[in-house]
Amino acid sequence: MEHLTLFISTYIKMFFVLAPFFVMTMFLALTKDMPPQRQKATALRVTLAVIIICISLFFFGDTIFAIFGITLDSFRIGAGALLFLSAVELVRGTKTPVKADQEGDISVVPLAIPITVGPATTGALLIMGAQMNGVSAIAVGTLALVAAIISMGVLLYLAPKVEKIIGTIGLSIMTKITGLVLAALSAQIIFTGVKNFLA
Repeated sequence: MEHLTLFISTYIKMFFVLAPFFVMTMFLALTKDMPPQRQKATALRVTLAVIIICISLFFFGDTIFAIFGITLDSFRIGAGALLFLSAVELVRGTKTPVKADQEGDISVVPLAIPITVGPATTGALLIMGAQMNGVSAIAVGTLALVAAIISMGVLLYLAPKVEKIIGTIGLSIMTKITGLVLAALSAQIIFTGVKNFLA
């Protein structure tokens, strides 16, 4: 039961941290001129790239903190603040990525980095990985992380169909809801960091 709770908790957190509906909006904008098959292939490459990047960050959080002499709680405060700014941009609709060269492969840059895995997502991944204790917890956390990324990948793969079902306004609403959840999550991360720092 404990592992199931950890899996569900990590999955939900990572799903919202990845801001899948914002990513899907950007994916549709950057791939609108692509034929369907190439669009789907791009979605698969983005998903694979994000899995590799996220797992790397998830596993090397402790090492990065040790190298730079940063405590987990101080990083919580900084990453939480950055996540909050990202949440505000999502709610206000001002979060915009750098435009890509449509002739090149856009699956890694800019779709995987920085649209999907930006600074705020990087910070959240480092924190989540560093606070996992024990082999079983790390294994469950990794599975939840991969499941969240695959869920986002399914949305990208089916992006044109999803857009037809919920429409542009629906995507905008879901993006704003994601922003609200991220704002609450960032507040919790900052609060935990401050509480532990003052304890």
